[in-house]
Amino acid sequence: MVPKRWARRAVTRNAIKRQIYTVSAAPDVGLLRAAHVVRLRAGFDRKEFVSASSDKLKAAVRAELQQLLARAARPAPPPRERSERPPSAPSSSSSS
Repeated sequence: MVPKRWARRAVTRNAIKRQIYTVSAAPDVGLLRAAHVVRLRAGFDRKEFVSASSDKLKAAVRAELQQLLARAARPAPPPRERSERPPSAPSSSSSS
């Protein structure tokens, strides 16, 4: 999903979506087959990316996606082991 606030024109949003599909379908991505959510971190300004079909826009989207997918394909670090506390000594309360 590409919100309007990040890419105002529908043509640009659709171009971004096509790049997401293309990059994620590449065989060397290494992601498990599942549903993934891709969220933009920054907008694509019309002044910088004049045309939705420009090579500059495609390259920017691909670079960000490849970086994101490479990070997602990395194996997760092993969970940290909890430090075990010694069992607390039973309280000695005398009942008389």
